[in-house]
Amino acid sequence: MILYPKAYFKNVREITIEFLRENNIKALILDVDNTLIDYHKNLPEGTVEWAENLKRQGIKLHILSNSYKVKKIKEVAEKLQIEYNYFAKKPLKMGFKKVQRILQEKPENIAIVGDQIFTDIVGGNRCKMFTILVDPIAERDIWITLLKRPLENFIKEKYMQSKSK
Repeated sequence: MILYPKAYFKNVREITIEFLRENNIKALILDVDNTLIDYHKNLPEGTVEWAENLKRQGIKLHILSNSYKVKKIKEVAEKLQIEYNYFAKKPLKMGFKKVQRILQEKPENIAIVGDQIFTDIVGGNRCKMFTILVDPIAERDIWITLLKRPLENFIKEKYMQSKSK
């Protein structure tokens, strides 16, 4: 189903090199807001080390954000020492495809990591990429995301029920 991720984790730091290798993932496209940073632009402890470890293991990382606030995205990218694209217009395919060309990987070898079903998961699934849903870092969101959260939480609940069967 286009609304369901291929995998779910509480946060990005739970995504291990072993999991990525088991699923033949060679690159991660990472969302920023409430995936890597909270509303106040705080990067959770251990995130830099997590990214460094994956890069050392040969995993390519790239940020793809819908935000138009380039300064914010650039700051996160610099902390993690990875490239970025902003104002991606997810779930449209163009941002995902652009990053795929940069990463030079097949869609099935790229995982999309994000906290939103209607942007990250739908967009990644439409591009035939491996999708990973993570919980939002914090409850505080921008207004447009707040409007979508109840429906996303309902879909997430149905997804979790389908996994436990």
